[in-house]
Amino acid sequence: MQVQGKTVVVTGGGRGIGREMAKAFAARGANLALFDLNQADLEAASVECRALGVQARGYVANVTQEAAVSAAMDAVVNDFGGIDVLVNNAGIVKDSLLVKVKDGAVVGKMTLEQWQAVIDINLTGVFLCAREAAERMIRRGQGGVLINISSISRYGNAGQSNYVAAKAGVAAMAETWAKELARYQIRTGTIAPGYTRTDILSAMRPEILDKLTAQIPLRRLGDVAEIASAALFIVENDFFTGRCIDVDGGMRL
Repeated sequence: MQVQGKTVVVTGGGRGIGREMAKAFAARGANLALFDLNQADLEAASVECRALGVQARGYVANVTQEAAVSAAMDAVVNDFGGIDVLVNNAGIVKDSLLVKVKDGAVVGKMTLEQWQAVIDINLTGVFLCAREAAERMIRRGQGGVLINISSISRYGNAGQSNYVAAKAGVAAMAETWAKELARYQIRTGTIAPGYTRTDILSAMRPEILDKLTAQIPLRRLGDVAEIASAALFIVENDFFTGRCIDVDGGMRL
């Protein structure tokens, strides 16, 4: 698929990796529809995309709410004429050990709220957005691409039962959708970033960052542009579907 002139929806597009991916698509001539909960972030990201000579609009949408997702997708179709690419990027973390033990006594555990909040956004939100985007792609009859953002953590990472379950799930869903949707010329893909230089990681103390990078064979954090380039590859390579690209500097948990 040629990116220029296509409409790309990016969830969690107001900041971080989502915002940088949006700008990477804009630089290739794609028009951007950005979903997020923060209106100010959406407007700032849209301005940056429009500065690259494309159309860009922000939509305040809660990806965990079925009606909100459906309404936002309808708005994109109305504003842009259709949806060509969805990047399912929105996500949160609420880390905790399954059971925390100190001196032989249980002193804490992952709460149901911590579990459910991450599953709702990182897994159910991905399902809802992909389902609604795919429906509109099928109705239009011009195919499309669905990209899920997973994580190196999908292999299992202590203190992240909720996040691990969601990120493993979104990779598995992309494989499933590849089989279901190929007949409609809809391809899928997953990107699993490792430790990437975002605002959150950049704010960490230097000694913590040093500890993180020591675990990475390339001895550095990933750059958001490197994650974005994987998304562009998936869209532009018409023989790619259903697979996961690990962009993690060779790190394994």
